[in-house]
Amino acid sequence: MPRYRLTLEYDGTGFVGWQRQAEGVSVQAVIEAAAAKLAGSAPVAAVAAGRTDSGVHAAGQVAHIDLPRAYPPGTVRDALNFHIKPHRIAVLAASEAPEGWHARFSAIERAYRYRILNRRAPPALEMGRVWHVQMPLDAGAMHAAAQLLVGRHDFSAFRAALCQAKSPLRTLALLHVARRGEEIVISTRARSFLHHQVRNMVGTLKRVGEGKWPVARVAEILAGRDRRAAGPTAPAEGLTFLAVRYPGETWAGPGGMPE
Repeated sequence: MPRYRLTLEYDGTGFVGWQRQAEGVSVQAVIEAAAAKLAGSAPVAAVAAGRTDSGVHAAGQVAHIDLPRAYPPGTVRDALNFHIKPHRIAVLAASEAPEGWHARFSAIERAYRYRILNRRAPPALEMGRVWHVQMPLDAGAMHAAAQLLVGRHDFSAFRAALCQAKSPLRTLALLHVARRGEEIVISTRARSFLHHQVRNMVGTLKRVGEGKWPVARVAEILAGRDRRAAGPTAPAEGLTFLAVRYPGETWAGPGGMPE
């Protein structure tokens, strides 16, 4: 049974997240329903590299499906996109996966980007894709605080209460904060993240950017391992699952991030 690697983008607005739920529309369910059209209506399981939450977007999510017969990759891509309509999901690319390859377990690094629109006026064109923060933020202070989180740490202070990970230990390869005009862009990479880890780190860095907390307090929060001491969970709409890296692949973009 041939396995296909899919690269997806989607607008997370209106979805209950990647994972199939008892109620609501999930990205997984839409992909599986479309894939079933290529399998004679037989059930097809779609497995993703990362399970995005409700409202979180993706620019380079990777998933795999197993089909009962082989098709040219371009046919798989185009057929899925036809049957996915009108949902705001697109299969950007499809390719035959090598033997033993798995979208989730073969991944060695995942990249996310969080966008904060930092201006008085609310977003019009970017509504639902940024966190609107009116108070001026100090991106330099936020970046300095972010560097205290880079490396291997116990991230208990930044994990959701319902996180099912067996260990709070994670290795953060990169956490970069930069101002780009009216936006604060936060980029991060790790092999894996805890549930809500990125959004909880962003909520904490915002407190620093507002001047409510000194930079050094982030190190104290990390060491304290108490979620109640950290900042609020940033809204889902500002977060985008950017890309996934597998063995033999490199990030093509500047600063060690995907383009």
